[in-house]
Formats: sequence, C-alpha cells, structure tokens
Amino acid sequence: MAKQVFSVPNQLTFLRLGFLPFFIIAIRYSRYDWALVLLIAAGVSDGLDGLFARRLNQKTQLGTFLDPIADKLLLSSSYLMLAFKGRIAWWLAILVLGRDALILIACAVILLVVGYMTFPPSIYGKVNTTLQILLVLVVIVIALLPIHFLVEIRFLLIYLVAAFTIISGFHYSVIVARKL
Repeated sequence: MAKQVFSVPNQLTFLRLGFLPFFIIAIRYSRYDWALVLLIAAGVSDGLDGLFARRLNQKTQLGTFLDPIADKLLLSSSYLMLAFKGRIAWWLAILVLGRDALILIACAVILLVVGYMTFPPSIYGKVNTTLQILLVLVVIVIALLPIHFLVEIRFLLIYLVAAFTIISGFHYSVIVARKL
C-alpha cells in the first residue's frame, strides 16, 4: 500500500487535493488572481499525474479512485463557491452538483447491491468535464479582466455545460441500467 501512496502520480494528486482549501478560500475572499493560479496549478498537476502514471508505469488502484475524486472535489467546490459569489447562476450549480450527487449515490448503491463494477468515463462525460473546467476558468478570468469577448464565451459555455450535464447524466444512467 505504501508503494501506491508514494507513487509520483498519487503524490501529485495529493498535492492537487492540498490546493483545494486554498482555492476555496481564494474565491471566498474574491482573490481571483490566486484562484486562477491555483486552478492552473491543479490542471498542470492533473496532467502530469496522468502522464507520469503512463510513462513511469505507476498506474495504481488508489490513483484510479483518487484522481477522479480530486477532480470532482475541485469542480464541485468551484461551482458551489462561484454560485455563492454570484458569478455562476444557482440553477447551473444545482444542475452540476445534482448530477454528480446522483452518480455518487448510484455508484454507492451498485457497490452495496452488486459489488464493484467499473464504469469508464464516456465521451459525453469527458466533454462535460472539459466544458465545466473551461467555464470555471473563463468565469475566474472575467472576474479579473471583464473582457467582452470572454463574457460572450461564458454565456455560450453556460448553456453547453447545462446541455452536456443533462446529456452525460442521461447517458450514464443508460449505461448503468444496461450493465445491471
């Protein structure tokens, strides 16, 4: 177990988890400059942990669970805090958080009833995650520099995130139903 915990990719994931409270504090106190730095650092560490896991052949079961949890915690807290600050509409934050909560509950029920099953991410889920990250990035940049072009992009991203949150949630439920 120690070998898994101390692998380079997992240490990068732990680092990303360590950024989380500081990221939340930065948004809470409207320090969007620090929030942007931490978001970029989290993105770089996420990319590096995947790269090192493949290149150093250090893929671990712990990393398989920990990496998506770190990503979801960062995204969920981003949507929650940005909604509290009035930078993202509550309806969108509730939609994003609600989908994630439903997926988490479904996974817990499946684990209890059927046992462990893998559900690799779908293309819709990957697009959804990418759009969610882009929206958070754009919203934070707009908080620093209200550039008209980015405001228009944000408007488009809001509706794309909403659409892909619904599409990926529906697709995920169909996949789960088929596997069961």
